[in-house]
Amino acid sequence: MAVNWAERISAFSRSPSRFLSGTTAEAFLAELLRELRDDRASYSVKVFLLSPLCEHPTVLCPSDSVGEETALELMSVFAQCPPKTVQFCCHLLLALTSVLVCTSCVSSRSRASQDFLDLLLQIAQDTSDLHGDAAHRSLRATACDCLQELEACSPGLLSQRLELLGGLRQRESSRLHQAYAGLQTLVLRNAVYQLTQETGAGPGHLKALLGGNTFVAWEAEQDSGLMNNKDSAVLSSVILGPMGTVPTLQTGPDCKELRSVLSSLLEESYLLTPLCQAALLHRLTEVVAMVPGVPPAIFRAQLLRLLGTSEVCLLHTTLLMKCAFTDSLFSAEDEAFILKRLVVLSQHPLLSTPEKLFYMDCILHFPENRPIGSSDGDETLPVLLTPQLALALVPTVFNDSATMLARLNLLSLVYLEEGEEGEEGRGLAYLYEHLTSLLHIVENGGSREVVVTFFRASLLFLSYFYHVERYSNSLTEKLCKLYLHHTYLAPHLINLADQTQDKLTESSWAVGLLKALQGVITEAPLAQLTLQDLSRHLKMLARVAEEGEIPQHTTLSFLSSVITPSSSSLCVSGDWRLGNSLLGVCRRLLVHPSLDSLLIPLADILQHLTCRYGDTDIMDHARLYYSLLTTLSREKLASMLAQDLTEGGRQVKRRTLSSIMAEGEGLTSALTIHQTEKAIFRLMKAQSEPRERTQSDKESDLNRNEMESSPGEAKVALEAYRAQFVDPRFASEITLNYQLTHVEAEDSRFNQLFSICLHFSLTDDHYEDLSDISVPCLFRDRPWPKVMLTLKPRRPYPTTLHASAIFTTHDGLSWHTVLPDVHIAFQQAFMPPPTPPAWGRGGRLSLFEGLWDEINSESREKDSADCATSLFCCQLKEAALISLVEKHLLPYLVSEMSEEDDEFKVLVFLPPQSHMLLKIRSEEDAVHFNVATDNWQLLPHVNSYLLTITSSQEDTHSCL
Repeated sequence: MAVNWAERISAFSRSPSRFLSGTTAEAFLAELLRELRDDRASYSVKVFLLSPLCEHPTVLCPSDSVGEETALELMSVFAQCPPKTVQFCCHLLLALTSVLVCTSCVSSRSRASQDFLDLLLQIAQDTSDLHGDAAHRSLRATACDCLQELEACSPGLLSQRLELLGGLRQRESSRLHQAYAGLQTLVLRNAVYQLTQETGAGPGHLKALLGGNTFVAWEAEQDSGLMNNKDSAVLSSVILGPMGTVPTLQTGPDCKELRSVLSSLLEESYLLTPLCQAALLHRLTEVVAMVPGVPPAIFRAQLLRLLGTSEVCLLHTTLLMKCAFTDSLFSAEDEAFILKRLVVLSQHPLLSTPEKLFYMDCILHFPENRPIGSSDGDETLPVLLTPQLALALVPTVFNDSATMLARLNLLSLVYLEEGEEGEEGRGLAYLYEHLTSLLHIVENGGSREVVVTFFRASLLFLSYFYHVERYSNSLTEKLCKLYLHHTYLAPHLINLADQTQDKLTESSWAVGLLKALQGVITEAPLAQLTLQDLSRHLKMLARVAEEGEIPQHTTLSFLSSVITPSSSSLCVSGDWRLGNSLLGVCRRLLVHPSLDSLLIPLADILQHLTCRYGDTDIMDHARLYYSLLTTLSREKLASMLAQDLTEGGRQVKRRTLSSIMAEGEGLTSALTIHQTEKAIFRLMKAQSEPRERTQSDKESDLNRNEMESSPGEAKVALEAYRAQFVDPRFASEITLNYQLTHVEAEDSRFNQLFSICLHFSLTDDHYEDLSDISVPCLFRDRPWPKVMLTLKPRRPYPTTLHASAIFTTHDGLSWHTVLPDVHIAFQQAFMPPPTPPAWGRGGRLSLFEGLWDEINSESREKDSADCATSLFCCQLKEAALISLVEKHLLPYLVSEMSEEDDEFKVLVFLPPQSHMLLKIRSEEDAVHFNVATDNWQLLPHVNSYLLTITSSQEDTHSCL
């Protein structure tokens, strides 16, 4: 039973919807409850049975009524539990809490929720474990956790039980004191907030809450009821800072009961763990902030401990207190001390990086006693943070990336108000020197992390000091030199220009950088450029062409030099990616504001690409661009290419390298090669129908088998056979037949495909490169087209081909898809030996004998490097052996078993010039496959092939 339940509950946890497809939630819930009530089931199994109710209560209890019924059943089970089953009882309380909270039974004030609340309070008040019963203490701890969860989900639920909770906390001397203190603090905070939301609430209401009564919250009058969901959401935090507003409860100076409760909690707070202390202090801070009658000085006794703490959570709580009370609690000396401590902690060598980053963030959002103005969440520096104090946080190249950027940001704020001259002006100079040091590291081959850090640091520096021309202009020059030596940084530079332009709309630095890059690119000697460098240059020039302020004549001159045959042979090579990059630049120039002055040179470039580029696709698109350029106005051209321009500025909507790779609408979409999400079709090996051997075939074979080949005939046949390999016209190729078929998943867009171009790429060097194959069309409801794949082997080994295709759909869109890999098996390279047709089987038999003798002779010589023989054995019945030969080896058979000859002889040619010879004979113990080959490296593949075909026979017993 336990195993069965374990499997079922594991299946439910993995996928509740899939599990419930075979049953219903109601039926499964009934089974769980029935098993929980069964006395025969062990309690370890019952604990496991509760997990679905804890993890997916709303799935099993879809309505409040089902949730309430389930809760009543579970409480009935709890009432019948023996005292020793504490672990099960704890899990049962958790399951009850999950069901009641998630089904809204608590917020709807159901009777089951009231009974459960009474049960939890009863358990919490049971102090029978004070004399050493640790097991029962864990039950009380669970009950306390459940009460805290109920209060957190329904604020105000326990507001009428504050006196009771205070008494429990004061009487508790075990570790549960911490749990009771946290629960009381949470309930107190929620109760005070509830009063701030009630009209006319005053000190009398607060005194009544602290005095308590015997009724739970939902039994009070409506105006004292639970808070609605909107109010509950506010309770995440009510500390809004000195410039914000906090809901308050006007009680006057007479609130000694509340002060007594607060003092008691604060005096015992040091006994709690740091996290619990932080939570308690945060909630009490909110309480004092909401009750002006309680002075913030009530926290003064705790400040000495908090100001010197090394705990992150406690220091954070201290800052929240400072944000709430400012100079009402913290003196100027306290403020200066906290700030200096934050600076020290931000660079303390024993702290982790996340901790130091947190302390730096606290400096940037430091709650000052008397802030100059509202920061509205922006990063601002406190007045007390002077350059001398911040000197300890200057960035260095030895900092990690996050720390370096955080320090650079902070120090940039410190030096932002400085001038460029004077004693303090050296701070800005140091920051620029630091940026230059990073640049030198990148220049000397820094890691990718260093590269990214440098460009982020550059953006940070520019965001603060772009107006300092001495440094911004110097940075532009250094970036241009860096790019010339490391063109792979083109995407980083483009991104830097984009981000700077977006964030610093009033600055023209990005345009200046792009113009400078255009200059260094167009002036670089073409002879020294690699194809990769040229591709990156074109990507950069395409970005430069987006700027209406930058003249483009030098770009056109560069493009003309690239495609001119006298200076480059790139057009002849017909590289598609390069051509696409060229078109990308041209496309942006087509919508440039100064197109009128660029018309003639741009038209010459497009015409040259149309006539002389070595790729048809590039020629076609160049021809289209040329037609658009020479027939449409600039306004219509920009409209057709879907480009929104801002006159004299950067294009608002940028596209990718060219319209071929752009994602757009209308004409742009038609010119795009889209990428499919998954394979649309595949190549499937064509099934050839096996030809049955006729009686005439057998008689002919018998006549040929009767012809004996003498050693002289075998030698002559071998010499004649070898002579044809010397003929340069001899070309050994493998032709494989496939069928192009749709995959099973249907997509109506791809039911009719046209102009399919199949491209294959090798995964090794066993075969020559394959040419592309064109297929006119592929319709889902028509017969599959046949595809002939021609392979020219270098070595006849198994291989895998990667396949992809470009095709057109019926709506005129072009698509690119990746096909499943094509696996070429070893046996697919098998061919009959290329003997003259007049030889017949008798001639091939002579050739077999000649090759067999030669290979066996050479394999016995120690100096033989290629020839080898081997033996493969397996157990096959005679009928299975004959079936195997006819099914797999018939095209290569040169001699069959007969009364005179009790063995099969098989001769296989494996291009370009290898052979596999088999003599297959039935012995007493097994079938022997004697193998001979003139290429010993084929033996592992031969062995694997023989294992495959022999194990496929039904009556094969074993292979050796």
